[in-house]
Amino acid sequence: MLPAADATGVSQEPPQTSTAAQAWAAITPLLAGQPRIRLSRDGGKTYPQKHERALTDTLPTLPAAVRIFGKDGSCSAIFLDFDASVAGIDWVEADVKSLQTWLYSCGARWIEDYSPNGGRHVYIPFDKRVAFSEARDLVEALGTRYRTLDKTPHQNMLHGCMRTPGSPHKRGGYQELAMSLSTAYDVARRPNKEQVWETVRASLSKEIAYVRALRLEQPLPADTESAEVLPASGRMSRRMQQMALSGLYDVNRYASDSEARQAVLTAAAAAGMRLIDVERRILQGSWPGLASFYARYDSRHRLTSLARDWKNAISYLRKNEVSKTRNDNVRKSPTSQPNTQPPLRTALTTDANSEHRYLRTWRNAVSLREPTYARSRTGLARRMVLRALGAAAHMTGSRFIEFGDRSIAVATGLDHTTVGFHLRALRSEEDPLLTLVERGRGTKGDLYMLTVPEGIRSAAEELSWKKGKMHALRPVFRELGLPAAFVYEALEHTPGLTTTELVVKTKLSRTAVSESLEILAAWNMVSRNRGRFWMVVTSTSLQELAEYFGVLESVAGQIQRYRIERTIWREWLSRNVNTIAELLSPTDDYPWEAYEGPPDEWSLADMAFTRAM
Repeated sequence: MLPAADATGVSQEPPQTSTAAQAWAAITPLLAGQPRIRLSRDGGKTYPQKHERALTDTLPTLPAAVRIFGKDGSCSAIFLDFDASVAGIDWVEADVKSLQTWLYSCGARWIEDYSPNGGRHVYIPFDKRVAFSEARDLVEALGTRYRTLDKTPHQNMLHGCMRTPGSPHKRGGYQELAMSLSTAYDVARRPNKEQVWETVRASLSKEIAYVRALRLEQPLPADTESAEVLPASGRMSRRMQQMALSGLYDVNRYASDSEARQAVLTAAAAAGMRLIDVERRILQGSWPGLASFYARYDSRHRLTSLARDWKNAISYLRKNEVSKTRNDNVRKSPTSQPNTQPPLRTALTTDANSEHRYLRTWRNAVSLREPTYARSRTGLARRMVLRALGAAAHMTGSRFIEFGDRSIAVATGLDHTTVGFHLRALRSEEDPLLTLVERGRGTKGDLYMLTVPEGIRSAAEELSWKKGKMHALRPVFRELGLPAAFVYEALEHTPGLTTTELVVKTKLSRTAVSESLEILAAWNMVSRNRGRFWMVVTSTSLQELAEYFGVLESVAGQIQRYRIERTIWREWLSRNVNTIAELLSPTDDYPWEAYEGPPDEWSLADMAFTRAM
């Protein structure tokens, strides 16, 4: 019977005397690549990054997996996961016995545990930390020998994690040691020497050469070969960001880790970064891939080597004048934002002061209407669509908005078809918050007007205006979730709220608010003041967290996909339409349904991506 847990999923009872609790406290901190664990709230199916917590000696009450790789891109032990679901328990036992024989012949010591479902974990600790690329080579090489070995934990530096001795299992029970606790602790405290690592690699030299050759023959996935990210000043290409995050690179382009890291540093310098920016990303774990390229150096020499490589990158850029031209690694934006208003509709706008007052009143109307939306995913998404429209209106200074579904999809993290569904529902409400003024034609998006409903107009005008910006979905909350976005926004506008006050202010359930606060606190985005009141931690950068989560990559991928669709649409128009765009309608003979409206320009997408972080 497990003890009660608080919202973090970690037991608050006194330390347990069970074998599982003792194994967790004694072994796990010595094996973990960094003192972080990920909890599974779906019964052990997934271990999402947003549920990452600090590693403590207290046994978690939920299935928990430790991070294999540290912020420096290296690991302190090789984690081998033999999965019984692949070929059955008998095959797992045969593979593990064969592995034990081989490890003994190499003079290696190991720790072994087993799962209630018959799976086995083998941990091989080393006194010198192993770089990501070398650890991956070793595990993939072993994968050619053992059918039931799962290689994926060592193939992803950011998300590679595994349950350790003592961790609760999804089927009940724990990961139990297959040896005495004293023996396992002795192995963890006195890990294998460097010569054992060299012996192990030499024994697998042929297999390592094979897996490297196999990777050489395989092209990179399409998402890592994509060109640039958003056209914003001072951004690295998607390819370079991916290398800095994952440590993976095209071996046809770069022959070694040294060449790959020099390419990343050159791209960072060309993007306008400083050496201190790169150092911070390495030390804070935002770029573990780049850090892994320096893992072969002693820790005291890594920053020195980084500074030397940075000087080489600056020298190269100055010599070739790359910093003054447009190149493959950086795409600069225009000096001004594109005109987001319809050129022939200026008569619909009024003076700036009256529009500002109108938009502030509309925000009050939104806050009054929000309790009518259900606490379901649909209701939360609808509230975020309204915020995206409000953010667009504030940026353009007008209640009239002409952004297509795809721009709003990028700003809200939703699919464009889902955005279209919500817009239709919002404008069809009785006394709606927005009105469709004119349907989109050709390459133009629908024209909407933000409307203050008559039924709540007087109440909205009496309320005081809210301070601060109205945000669409900032990129980091694509990973942390919509409830966390609403809770964070509430604390930004009104610091020092209690959990109960947040439930009232956000119109969310207490469970959703508590879980959101737990997630935000785990990433140092909010903290308790005097043990009761919640405050935003202003020193935590939302942009750096989004970069760490890899969210910027997914946003860029979404925009690239939409650009391709927009290009296809325009090509169709150029081939099939000989009249002006305003004459087109959904009844004409062209693939309107396939696109749910014409693809649009990227004004809102660019602004949301560059300003709302």
